Amino acid sequence: MNKSLFKLQCPAPKFDFDIITLAHGSGGLLTNQLLETGVFELLNNEYLDKHHDGAFLELNGKIAFSTDSFVISPIEFPGGDIGELAVNGTVNDVAMCGAIPRYLSLSFIIEEGLEISKFWDIIVSIKYAAEKSDVKVVTGDTKVVDKGKGDKIYINTTGIGIMHPKAGIDISNIKRGDKIIVSNSIATHGIAILSVREGLQFETQIESDTTNLNHLTKELLDKFGDKIHLFRDPTRGGVAATLNEIAGEMHKGIILQDQQIPVLPQVKAACEILGLDPLYTANEGVFMCFVEPGIANEVVNTLRQHEESKNAAVIGEVIDDKKGKVLITNPMGGKRVVNMPVGEQLPRIC
Repeated sequence: MNKSLFKLQCPAPKFDFDIITLAHGSGGLLTNQLLETGVFELLNNEYLDKHHDGAFLELNGKIAFSTDSFVISPIEFPGGDIGELAVNGTVNDVAMCGAIPRYLSLSFIIEEGLEISKFWDIIVSIKYAAEKSDVKVVTGDTKVVDKGKGDKIYINTTGIGIMHPKAGIDISNIKRGDKIIVSNSIATHGIAILSVREGLQFETQIESDTTNLNHLTKELLDKFGDKIHLFRDPTRGGVAATLNEIAGEMHKGIILQDQQIPVLPQVKAACEILGLDPLYTANEGVFMCFVEPGIANEVVNTLRQHEESKNAAVIGEVIDDKKGKVLITNPMGGKRVVNMPVGEQLPRIC
């Protein structure tokens, strides 16, 4: 079910208030009304329904654990909002560990004055993303800060997942000749945020690529197991920052093929107009994987069977020389170094 149809099935209840006030964070009657009507009723499950300070979970074997905070501006953008982004971001971080996400905590810091209708939309997006990811929100917290002390709403999510039995995700497993695959077109999220933030108009609306990636990573692990050596999602800092971090940690070089890196035409055009490099622009629905060379084409073909990874491609490989460096080859055969980004191209991107 797409998000628009999902939202139609989640009509907003009748609240006794139009905006969030400081009293909604006081722990009293208004807090209770906000949580009971606006959170617990919509996100209900056997763990959250206990209304305890924590959650009692049953977990077997090795787990992955990740936490993240989301402070994006604006909180609504083409293709998503901060609620959907928060769930997807933490689900994806757990999935990048080679785990199957199961549970999330959810904490809000809300600025006084946020419209209750906006808050409801965010909760609905959280429910939609959680159901799509097959995870449950099991505990959380809500705080309200004075007007001017926040920026509408901040969200923190923490995720727990059970390690996939076939996973062998470790940077130490990467070898010379490993192929680097990107799951879909890059730089879309960053340009989508910039376009709405700055009021830019393009011929085709560019929407954020935010989505959960855990079903894709599970399918790859089911099929290829420990022949996949590493997953990583290139969020802030983009592909360039992520690959530089990996190259530095593994003490090997990376060489990319410029013409193989997928970028949507409208995103590429926008980057050229704005003077941005897609390699340094944020993503929220893309991952990279380092795989044994013998399975690279099959991994790409597997990913291309899904809409959210239809533009998957092999973009480079690991080399022994140029240790700690990332190089890129252009169509004419020339090479240049792809450096770690300095500063932020786009602030408040996730």
